[in-house]
Amino acid sequence: MPATAPLAFFLILTGAAMGSFLAAWADRLPRDESIVGPRSRCRSCGVRIGAGDMVPVLSWLWLGGKCRSCGVHIPKRVFYTEVAGMALAVLAVWVAQSPLHMVLGALWLWLLMGLVLCDLAAFRLPDGLTGPLFLTGLLMAWEDPGRDLWGALVGAATGAGAFLALRIGYRMLRGREGLGLGDVKLMAGIGAGLGAMALPIVTLVAAVLAMGMAGVMALWRGARPEGDLAIAFGAYLAAAAGLVWLWPLI
Repeated sequence: MPATAPLAFFLILTGAAMGSFLAAWADRLPRDESIVGPRSRCRSCGVRIGAGDMVPVLSWLWLGGKCRSCGVHIPKRVFYTEVAGMALAVLAVWVAQSPLHMVLGALWLWLLMGLVLCDLAAFRLPDGLTGPLFLTGLLMAWEDPGRDLWGALVGAATGAGAFLALRIGYRMLRGREGLGLGDVKLMAGIGAGLGAMALPIVTLVAAVLAMGMAGVMALWRGARPEGDLAIAFGAYLAAAAGLVWLWPLI
């Protein structure tokens, strides 16, 4: 749609910035550092990173993936996440049926990516991401002619209720936590965005992804892990929600 080309271009550029922001969030989360301050510094030499060295994608390429001050390599995951943010915006543009659908879809995918990164980095799903995911899900239902807010709220209650029951049941059976409240809040957002009928397939896809990754890791390590294996299942739920939303494209 030529009329939406400027919006699409803006979202793709914004995707790189969102990827950089989410990568920083996931990096700071294990250390309980605030995402709003202080300004980013090199983890090796402690020098504050200048604005010119924080341009998503371009700065990493210009600097060769190294700190300007000390020459230490910047983790490649930062660059990959910035590119992924752009790629998700491209997918949102591709499947969009309207300009608002395009914006909400990009935001939905970025939030899910942030939750994947944070859960993998620290086994945590921040309220700062699950809350906006829920609100975005409500807006997606409001924007979709085939859905309504009531159905979105039913989906949210179904997802959150089911995982809250699993959390309580696991704690009663095993005497310890198996699911965090972050997973419950995540499912509220997924239920709002996709509807109650999509929750079983999201959970199934997440389980398949988690088992597949566990199998790959076992083969890579050459042995089965002893004892219980901690799995960032929220990351797989978020990834599955993105895949289900993109199903028309797949």
